Amino acid sequence: MPALIVSCLALLFVLWLLGDPYLTERKRRKLRAAPFPPAWREVLKRRVPYIRALPADLQLQLKQHIQVFLAEKAFIGCDGLEITDEIRVTIAAQACLLLLNRPRGYYPGLRQILVYPGSFVVQREHMDGMGIAHHGRQVLAGESWSEGQVILSWHDTLQGAAIPDDGHNVVIHEFAHQLDQETGAANGAPVLARRDQYVRWSQVLGTEYRQLQVRPSGDETSLFSDYGATDPAEFFAVISEVFFEQPQRMASEHPALYNELARFYRLDPLSW
Repeated sequence: MPALIVSCLALLFVLWLLGDPYLTERKRRKLRAAPFPPAWREVLKRRVPYIRALPADLQLQLKQHIQVFLAEKAFIGCDGLEITDEIRVTIAAQACLLLLNRPRGYYPGLRQILVYPGSFVVQREHMDGMGIAHHGRQVLAGESWSEGQVILSWHDTLQGAAIPDDGHNVVIHEFAHQLDQETGAANGAPVLARRDQYVRWSQVLGTEYRQLQVRPSGDETSLFSDYGATDPAEFFAVISEVFFEQPQRMASEHPALYNELARFYRLDPLSW
């Protein structure tokens, strides 16, 4: 009898494992099939002009992703900020750009988006070349944690959305980190479609990263900000911003890099 009970419990556990993804996807299909709220559509028109450039099929897909994203992710206002649908939709629209045409989940490790009215201060510790620990304060517009949180400045979020072609977008930057963190700490090597793609990815991004590192600081001719030279993870986030916002220049000046990101994101912003 005990063996029978154990077998039944094991069977129930297996059925639960199999059923949970099915139930999740069924809920998502219902969310995607629901009408997109008119009030949300107005937020997109007013706050995220980038979306008007998307082909009709991608606009529809984006709205469906927004509906799932907002149903599954919690938003928390910080420093007195009250979370509204305007905040939620504006952030979700930009975050979901990175999910278009991709088969993977809706940032599976992400649970919460914390939003401050403006830039926020964090305590940082770093080791110098002598191995001595230093403590300091940093003022940030955004941050992505592998523990399931993204932190954003609402002021910088609005600014990034309002100017869709300057190559700077804090939401795209931080959610690129989330993609990078799907397998652990961000290292500039997100999950690619096939294992054999990593060699080319490493070669192309590694070459471009090293070139950015040796460029003079503040070089105004560089397409990528100096912050991208911090480490490979920041480089991936920075080039993702440029890929979506300045695709013509990126394809012209860095064609191999553009092709790698187009293959990864399964998008070609040049055609929009």
